[in-house]
Amino acid sequence: MASMEMQKFLSSFAAGQDKGKHLPIEDQRRNFDAFMVGLQLPENILIDDYTLAGRPARKYFTSGVREDASLLYFHGGGHLSGSLDSHHSFAAHLAIACGTAVNALDYRLAPEHPYPAAVDDAVAAYSEMLEYTASENIMLAGDSAGGNLTLACFLRIKREGLPIPGCGALLSPVTDWTGETIESAEMREYSLVNAGLYAGDWPLDTPEISPLYGDLTGLPPMLVQYAKDEFLREDSTRLGIRAREAGVHIELREYDEAFHVFQIFTNLPESHEALAEIGAFYRKHI
Repeated sequence: MASMEMQKFLSSFAAGQDKGKHLPIEDQRRNFDAFMVGLQLPENILIDDYTLAGRPARKYFTSGVREDASLLYFHGGGHLSGSLDSHHSFAAHLAIACGTAVNALDYRLAPEHPYPAAVDDAVAAYSEMLEYTASENIMLAGDSAGGNLTLACFLRIKREGLPIPGCGALLSPVTDWTGETIESAEMREYSLVNAGLYAGDWPLDTPEISPLYGDLTGLPPMLVQYAKDEFLREDSTRLGIRAREAGVHIELREYDEAFHVFQIFTNLPESHEALAEIGAFYRKHI
């Protein structure tokens, strides 16, 4: 059964989210950051703003953390919004849950910078991290569009012959921007508009845009979390099928009475349950 905090949130969240998706992109970005800024940080977290592969980044860590391992995180926001600030609390809690340094990347957003800009930024950041951290000691993770970017990064890393990361965590990832399995006509239309802004002149079934259509063989172990009734549920379940067919170790975790990327709302008990699960997966594979 959903926590009282989750029940209250569910009753108010849907209406606000539905209104927000029709605003201009700049307003969506501003509102997303403002909505998330009030979430608290965990105690004893240390934060360092720096530059990673030419992009702004933010490192979250605690004293005495392992120096030979790390996590590279990509925020969600449909490739159009989201920032270091929108995911500030979540990234900090993720560092505590995993017991490692979390490096959140401020990758370029569409429509100003359509595909492949975000993937280029993500792979460049990973490549720079390889200069001081072994690939098997790095987890890549992201929520929604950030989960999409994680998968795209895996595919690019494999294609370019770079060392494969140790594992990945995907929170309600977008795996198919074609909208093929979205049942709601309204949500499909909204998704396809965003997809077009991100993809630019590239077909929506391009593997680095819709990783479900890529060759998943050789990808690292992955944990996928999603909500039972969210509109992107099939993106996760279909990824599970395709990954297993490709011989990839993948763990799917479905949460009842939750919503899309509930994990980033760190005031919810369900978020802490999900964070603990990510932390356990990290320690198992790194």
